Amino acid sequence: MSEEILINFTPQETRVAVMQQGVVQELHIERTASRGLVGNVYLGRVCRILPGMQSAFIDVGLDRTAFLHVADIWQPRETATERPIEKILHDGQSILVQVVKDPIGTKGARLSTQVSIAGRMLVHLPQEKHIGISQRIESEAEREVLREKITRLVPDDEPGGFIVRTMAENASDEEFITDIAYLRKTWADIREKARVSAPPTLLYQELSLGQRVLRDFVNPETTRIFIDSRENFQKLTAFAQEYTPAVMPLLEHYTGQRPLFDLHGVEDEIQKALARRVDLKSGGYLIMDQTEAMTTIDVNTGGFVGVRNFDDTIFKTNLEAAVTIARQLRLRNLGGIIIVDFIDMENEEHKKAVLEEFNKALSSDHTRLTVNGFTALGLVEMTRKRTRESLAHVLCQPCPTCGGRGEVKTARTVAYEILRELLREARQFNAREYRILAGPAVVNLFLDEESQALAMLSDFIGKPVSLQSEPSYSPEQYDIVLM
Repeated sequence: MSEEILINFTPQETRVAVMQQGVVQELHIERTASRGLVGNVYLGRVCRILPGMQSAFIDVGLDRTAFLHVADIWQPRETATERPIEKILHDGQSILVQVVKDPIGTKGARLSTQVSIAGRMLVHLPQEKHIGISQRIESEAEREVLREKITRLVPDDEPGGFIVRTMAENASDEEFITDIAYLRKTWADIREKARVSAPPTLLYQELSLGQRVLRDFVNPETTRIFIDSRENFQKLTAFAQEYTPAVMPLLEHYTGQRPLFDLHGVEDEIQKALARRVDLKSGGYLIMDQTEAMTTIDVNTGGFVGVRNFDDTIFKTNLEAAVTIARQLRLRNLGGIIIVDFIDMENEEHKKAVLEEFNKALSSDHTRLTVNGFTALGLVEMTRKRTRESLAHVLCQPCPTCGGRGEVKTARTVAYEILRELLREARQFNAREYRILAGPAVVNLFLDEESQALAMLSDFIGKPVSLQSEPSYSPEQYDIVLM
């Protein structure tokens, strides 16, 4: 399946769309003000050790302290024994760490002390003398050839190890040698900076999104990479010339009048990817809800009516939904626990076919995931590795009016709250008069349907109550002023 990559540059942000057959499959956004931290290497300081959680909080110079679990502390294989974290680390200690997960929501960044530096063809493991091969290279013969090739190119006195990446299947010795030299130099620079710097310090920053596209995203199916900025086209061309020469023929500078993302319908897809509802071509639809704990996806038939019977309708809707869900997970970059509620099917063959179609559609996803079969309740449970914020979390924030609940109190609920608060204040303070400041909807309710309730309360407390409409107030906002 042919693949195109579109890169839209502005001074504020870089946006990348991965297209297959003219349809957006993935979106990546990196903002200059908030670049991702995964891959960054820091010299940190141990702030606090939590023996009960076998974890430590590390200050690496970010807004929030980062999190290091004992399982992520590297120890040489020959001496690796299970030691409690309080025996390994102490407060105030300097420690070399790498970010493995970006801060998400209220959680700080997740760290590891095992450093890995990614190149084009190889990943360097400076602390581990080991030659590994990507699991995506399935051919055992091919794996063995690559292992022998790297073993031959790496001298015996090399202290670190390497993992061969998927894209290195057909790489030449020269490409491997170039990559090894680059990775060694990078690690030497990190060690030198760590020696002369005081914590917390950033020692190594992961490549920008545009550079990572050339290093990581390109595969044999990639036909073209469009770049809409002349300056960045030149920068990426220079980067490709040095590190990824195989990518050079794919680079194209887009010079059209229409914006690149508009031309390929990417802007519309971004707007659709932020909505709860996703319409299916058949007339059915999905409802996708992302919460702190998990993402739930509900499949509905909607207006779709099958040709033959109800079972056929459900089956066809579920098949279409399986393909759409797989694409939406990539597009929205949803991770963690995902629960899919397909429409209930009685036929076991239908269930099996839907699950096969779902797994087939998910096979093109580069992110690590696991899918379980249908539960007793007819749900499909799956997990998708979460290494960065979802699209909605990058582009949106919780609604200031509802606080992210998705609902606001009715005007009547707020009105009754005001009446209760008014009674409390009347018992506590001896004011001459009370004035209610509230949104127009609440004030209108007090003037109309609830005017009697307000009059009765005014008589009960024996004090006049006046109203003042504040258009700037949110539906739930009010103040009671003592006069």
